[in-house]
Amino acid sequence: MQPDQALIDIDDALDPSRMNALAACLALPDNQPRPFWHQVYFWDAQPPGQLGADGHPKTGALIPDLGLPRRMWAGGRLQFHAPPVLGKPATKSTHLLKADRKEGRTGPLGLVTLRHNIKQGRATLVSEEQDLIYRQSDAPTGTPPMALTDETHSRPHKFTTTELFRYSALTFNGHRIHYDRDYAQDVEGYNGLVVHGPLLAQYLMLMAQDILGGLVHFSFRATAPLMDHQSVTFCAKHNGTGLDMWARADDGRQCMTATASL
Repeated sequence: MQPDQALIDIDDALDPSRMNALAACLALPDNQPRPFWHQVYFWDAQPPGQLGADGHPKTGALIPDLGLPRRMWAGGRLQFHAPPVLGKPATKSTHLLKADRKEGRTGPLGLVTLRHNIKQGRATLVSEEQDLIYRQSDAPTGTPPMALTDETHSRPHKFTTTELFRYSALTFNGHRIHYDRDYAQDVEGYNGLVVHGPLLAQYLMLMAQDILGGLVHFSFRATAPLMDHQSVTFCAKHNGTGLDMWARADDGRQCMTATASL
């Protein structure tokens, strides 16, 4: 596939009721679109026969099959240009930027980067690059980094299985590690349900928006999984141009790092 070749265009009417549901899921005070609002729109809904064993759409079309079954959302870079007008159609265009297989410290890795552009009429609303990692099913887990403790802003949070299920439903994310405990533990080797990487990023974005009074640029990288039985503290400190941010599990592990700015 040629770099920057448009692979998928998905249209969405941006039904306001879906934003109402997201506000309820995240306990937001109103249903105004926040950064990362587009996660609950532009579903790529596939029939059961087009799903892999993990609940995700099979690779081989948009994302080439690299022979590595375990998928993780590793991070991304986003720019928010303008808020959406709910109830008015918009289009998400997806391009494949990279799909490479390499040898890592814990075995072979598939490194995939997608570019998403969301437009409403002629206006660009969101530009995003999404990084995915694919690994072998029995790949060992590396030692997670420990998080900093010098934050100047912090927000503790405890996820519930209900919140994980509702977020999976709102984003049409069928990945079984977020709601199927037996699969998460017995097949993928986690010690509980896994909190969605995008959900951790969502809470960091909400925090950044409140601290900065807005949000234009956001970059994040997942560094360790957070389980449903663990608490997390979302942390931030000013860095001169914006915020350095991270998510710290109750055992001190760094689960995500991020930067945010206007």
